[in-house]
Amino acid sequence: MTSGDYVIRAIRADEWEAVKRLRLVALRDPVADIAFLETYDDALKRPDSFYRERAARSAEEPSGARQFIAETADGEWAGTVTVLIEEAGSTDWAGFPVERRQGHVVGVFVRPEHRGSGLVKALFDAGVAWARERGAQRVRLLVHEDNPRAQAAYRKAGFVPSGVTVQLEADAGKREFEFVLEWPA
Repeated sequence: MTSGDYVIRAIRADEWEAVKRLRLVALRDPVADIAFLETYDDALKRPDSFYRERAARSAEEPSGARQFIAETADGEWAGTVTVLIEEAGSTDWAGFPVERRQGHVVGVFVRPEHRGSGLVKALFDAGVAWARERGAQRVRLLVHEDNPRAQAAYRKAGFVPSGVTVQLEADAGKREFEFVLEWPA
């Protein structure tokens, strides 16, 4: 899939080093502490085998997760999004029941110099299409209440607040809002 100056595609298993590099860049972002559940130091300490396995799982079929990247003409990875498939009848990471098969967007990051270009929507379009092909009835994501930039980008991509909030244990008194993108059955 192409979007302007970018090729949007799923990662390949042999690209684990690039996956690791982009993750470390994302975790250096000024809002990383409220955008990700992992710190830069924690990610840096992970063995290379962690990134190898993550890339391999994302690239295999069938897969319960897929990482997409936006690649520039010169090969730079400008952004990424990962979609996890959550099965009806299971429980999500926050302890909430999953009522229907759905995609869960995580790990959203666009390099600062590529922001405002529509790249987030292009990445979401690829991830949502992948989730729909796997029978997802909707796609959701969680966004920190103190991250208005991300909230605006998600709205622009068609996501709307569902009314569900998640209290954060690590950030006492703070919460994340669930945003969803639904389509007719």
